[in-house]
Amino acid sequence: MLGRRTAFLTVPIDGARVYCYCDVVSPRDPDSAEYDPAEQLRHLFAEFAEPAATLLDAAAGIHVSTIEEVALDSWAREHVVLIGDAAHATSPNMAQGAAMALEDALVLTDCLQRFPAIPDAIAAFQARRRPRTDWVRAQTHRRDHTRYLPPTISDNVLRFLGRRIFHANYRPLLDQP
Repeated sequence: MLGRRTAFLTVPIDGARVYCYCDVVSPRDPDSAEYDPAEQLRHLFAEFAEPAATLLDAAAGIHVSTIEEVALDSWAREHVVLIGDAAHATSPNMAQGAAMALEDALVLTDCLQRFPAIPDAIAAFQARRRPRTDWVRAQTHRRDHTRYLPPTISDNVLRFLGRRIFHANYRPLLDQP
């Protein structure tokens, strides 16, 4: 669910648990003494449809932090290679962090098997992975910017094109990494 400068995402974990992710552009300082993250989130999401309020009221714990993006020019130095969020962390709005890390591991393994020289394998890995991780980063930036649209525009665009946009956003990820 999207709101003005906010997003509320739910991911079922099993029959009894749900992971909730709230993304907020907030002027509040989380380091100030009077900051109560649970109360702040209840206020920001008060007008959201259910199950937002119910899930926030039932939350066992709330973790607040700043979203930080990692965009490195090179993911390797000598024989050390960074993969996953250590190499290319993005906004979590596409929920691709674990998938990207697993793909990195598989592609790195494949490159190490194909190229006898480690520097060649690392170069091949980066060349193969960079377009896909850059594409995911670009998609997350586009999605992050949608929360700045006026609600009348975002509501109508999502109402009429939401399913098509969703499928278009994930379709390229169906291809082999």
